[in-house]
Amino acid sequence: MTLSPNKMLQYFGKDLEAMSFAINYHKWIMDEFYPYLGSSVAEVGAGIGNFSKLILKAQIKSLYAFEPSKNMYPLLQKALSQDKRAKTINGFFRNIDTEEGFDSVIYVNVLEHIKDDASELANAHKALNLNGHLLIFVPALPFLYSDLDKQLGHFRRYLKKDLVDLTKKVGFTIVKARFCDIVGIIPWYVNFVLLNNSISGGSVSLYDKIVVPPMRLLETLIPPPIGKNVLLITKKA
Repeated sequence: MTLSPNKMLQYFGKDLEAMSFAINYHKWIMDEFYPYLGSSVAEVGAGIGNFSKLILKAQIKSLYAFEPSKNMYPLLQKALSQDKRAKTINGFFRNIDTEEGFDSVIYVNVLEHIKDDASELANAHKALNLNGHLLIFVPALPFLYSDLDKQLGHFRRYLKKDLVDLTKKVGFTIVKARFCDIVGIIPWYVNFVLLNNSISGGSVSLYDKIVVPPMRLLETLIPPPIGKNVLLITKKA
């Protein structure tokens, strides 16, 4: 890894702070994942708990929220402390003993941070119950890779086909694979590839309020041929 652990955690925290303003965006992802959660859920790279709180609004029995960073884990622990269904783990994702096993494993803007993503997905496959689901949301399109991606500790941006092939290779069957956020391609390219800007909570919030709701409706009716992100739902059969 080219970044030192402390530097990586610093940028990763900035990423999560900005994305905490993406309320509609997160709800959109969650609504896609909701039918596949099951009762026992593992969230990998839970950060400060923004997405975890949405998971806990569903009718699940347990959430195991994994977060390896020492600076963000206390915030995650505090955010989820009032819900007895939530168990926080300050460490990397691993197969742990649960009463029911995992019905779903979730990666939201996390897999791109993991150098050996194939081994990580193989581990998720092993941890899932039979007919359990792997739920992934990642940044897409390698030509959008910028200095910001590098600073945030992203090893890559994915093509949909490559992510589908990777999950198939480790034993999953595909339920749904789609691009998301076609509108965001040009703003991302201009701001972060051409102009080398940094991300901010204000710009994320504005985009989330003005662009995301109508874009979500449009992309539900007409799935885009390309997008800034890839959403993937797979099954262990």
